[in-house]
Amino acid sequence: MSNLLHLMRQIGADAAVNLEYIQNPRSVISRFDLSDEERDALLNKDYEAIKRLTGLKDGQFATNTTVRAYDG
Repeated sequence: MSNLLHLMRQIGADAAVNLEYIQNPRSVISRFDLSDEERDALLNKDYEAIKRLTGLKDGQFATNTTVRAYDG
């Protein structure tokens, strides 16, 4: 699995990573050894480049749900 796809799965599966990514995407991206092209695609929200780099198609791994962590 590519590092970019791994990062995207982490963002979708781990509420803490998701929140950190929203607040400071560069910090999260720096931990995943992405290429400059992958990093730029994420930071610029270049969905065509992301699809090309991951091999994903429209709608794959899409969700209408935002995962949040709540401390109780």
